[in-house]
Amino acid sequence: MDQVFRRMIRMQFVVTLLVAVLASGLAGARGGLSAAAGGGAAIVGCLAAAWVVARNKRNQDAGAVLVGLLKAEAIKILVIALVLWLVFKLYSGLVPLALIGGLAAAALLSGAAVFSINENNNN
Repeated sequence: MDQVFRRMIRMQFVVTLLVAVLASGLAGARGGLSAAAGGGAAIVGCLAAAWVVARNKRNQDAGAVLVGLLKAEAIKILVIALVLWLVFKLYSGLVPLALIGGLAAAALLSGAAVFSINENNNN
């Protein structure tokens, strides 16, 4: 996994931790755990996508790159959906708003990192 993905994952982890602490203060331990689960789902999804991108890095043909990115995005969405499904099934003390907050914060950082990668490649 290259440096950009590592930095993105680290930033997602820090933001998820901050949202979890905030949710814990507002909704107790269950809120903090729910926020951590939401952010964790996004982080695991991004790790899966990074793995797919890294695996296809050798082929630099434009079509192959586009297909690789689409595969990575599809895998990310599927992994996030699976993790969230597991959280809903296994965690009875879920605080939905906290979960959404953690997921949104981590997912927004993922989008910001993609924008940053594009900006760095254009310069």
